Amino acid sequence: MRIGIIGIGGVGGYFGGKLARAYGQAGPHEIIFVVRGEHLKEIQKNGLQLFTREGDYIARPTIATDNSKKARIFDLVFFCVKSYSLESSAREFSANINKNTVVIPLLNGVNSAQRLRAVLPKANIISGSVYIISSIEKPGVVRQKDGACRLMFGTDDESAQKYKYIFDILLQAKIDAKLTNKISEVLWMKYLLMCPVGSLTSATGKTYGAIMDDPILRQKLKGMMQEVFAVARARKVLLPKDAVDKTLQLAGSFGHDSKTSMQLDREKGRQTEIDALTAYLCQTGKEFGIPTPLHDEIYTQLK
Repeated sequence: MRIGIIGIGGVGGYFGGKLARAYGQAGPHEIIFVVRGEHLKEIQKNGLQLFTREGDYIARPTIATDNSKKARIFDLVFFCVKSYSLESSAREFSANINKNTVVIPLLNGVNSAQRLRAVLPKANIISGSVYIISSIEKPGVVRQKDGACRLMFGTDDESAQKYKYIFDILLQAKIDAKLTNKISEVLWMKYLLMCPVGSLTSATGKTYGAIMDDPILRQKLKGMMQEVFAVARARKVLLPKDAVDKTLQLAGSFGHDSKTSMQLDREKGRQTEIDALTAYLCQTGKEFGIPTPLHDEIYTQLK
């Protein structure tokens, strides 16, 4: 199979790096990194250097390119770009994707698959989600800092089983993967964490640990999670009754100095994923008549 990873940042670098280490230079699959600029040059010259909790290594893909013609047709492709780049990336590489290509977005947010279907109507698009804190340290280098390092993907019915071959490919690359027939629940459970935490860390400039240590901010975080829970229920996504308490506990398990990707982007003056996180929650709440005052307040501050 020809497996493409579009976007070799923290997510694409970690999971794509594992695929490249397993298959990039030998084996039944070709691993194609789609990456730009100095990061591309370093990877082409020296490979992708990864620092992870499992160990440090250099991953060499079969091909690293920013050229859609060189990438050719993908059998499987993971979109690992920032949310605001999803549609433009999909259009740029639409010629590399046909009706037989399985497309799995691994972005923050809950509606990436729907957005991709609007751009790639002929592709076989299913949803995916990852739990990881990692980032580009410098061109050619990705460092994993925290998180479960888990990749989950699938559908909302028994059709998920036809993608077991992808699960096997990931497993053989030593990726902690799970194939599920309840992917909407998976997406919203992550969103229950990432939307409130990403929004609140960005608005306050505080780390995971600093927020959990502050009783007022911790209570505000819980209230924001309750807003997400209510919107999910309105969308007919029934999360477990104890989802908020468990997610709040999960937020406390991250390293004290850990920061969200949205927070890091804001600190560095880069475009953020506010539209896929905070804004989407506010808009969907309005659509379904669910009040989201805590998110509304932060969205007004951040936009």
